[in-house]
Amino acid sequence: MRKQAIYYKTINVDGINIFYREAGDKSKPQLILLNGIPNASSAFQELIHDLKEDFYLVAPDFPGFGNSDIPNKENFDYTFDNISLSIEKFIAQMGLTHPNVYALGYGGPITFRIASRRPDLFNNYILQNSNMYEEGLGPAMHNAAPFLQDRHEETEKLVKPLLTLEGIKLFFLNGAKDIANINPDGYLNALYYLSRPGQEEIQLDLLYDYRTNIEEYPKWQKFLKEEQPRILLVWGKNDVFFPLSAAEAIKKDVPSAELHVYETSHLALEEHHEGIAVRIKAFLMPAN
Repeated sequence: MRKQAIYYKTINVDGINIFYREAGDKSKPQLILLNGIPNASSAFQELIHDLKEDFYLVAPDFPGFGNSDIPNKENFDYTFDNISLSIEKFIAQMGLTHPNVYALGYGGPITFRIASRRPDLFNNYILQNSNMYEEGLGPAMHNAAPFLQDRHEETEKLVKPLLTLEGIKLFFLNGAKDIANINPDGYLNALYYLSRPGQEEIQLDLLYDYRTNIEEYPKWQKFLKEEQPRILLVWGKNDVFFPLSAAEAIKKDVPSAELHVYETSHLALEEHHEGIAVRIKAFLMPAN
């Protein structure tokens, strides 16, 4: 049997070249994978390998992230709402119809902004270390609160370290069960992308805009309570950004949500991609 390959492509969306990873047979169930900081679509590389025989997989880099174009701030607003509009158009141009969605980190706000506009678009939801509840904000987000409330030179000093190597390691290593399992190429490559000219200002703009996600939390909670979507939660419990309390809050509003907890960091796929792949297959391809 021919093994599926992974392809690395771009598609132009409103004049912006969006890079994406693609794998699998288009006749198989569709799964779009969304992540932002620190490592964009590369967060899913191993998971795509694990799933490419059973699904059609697409993982884009958001505008300004990874290998996608980095439009000038004068021509593109780096807000969660604007990025969600670009990704919604990407989904349409890719011909994805009612895909399943895997949302990690910033991928969560992007997903639920799209779902708020088009509640029937996504089929099933796989959520990993993303959040839509104030009780789901971890210590790193609380440390950033003064910046989110009032952006100026002094409060920027509180969050700029997140864009350094030590800050990026928080995503990869903090709370990991065994850092020897984690390939350092991941955080070193992330540092490269986040150190490019203009990136600091773009990432600060987007982090400051996270306050608008918090404002949207009640709307997304209402969506969960009313729609009761089918959800798989796969969570790194030691995440300093969105800890286990974020997953537990989702499960409280959607009791049918399936929760699996891993003794690891924000980027649970680094240590547990194979186990998470097994959970995804069981969730999206239940035995007849």
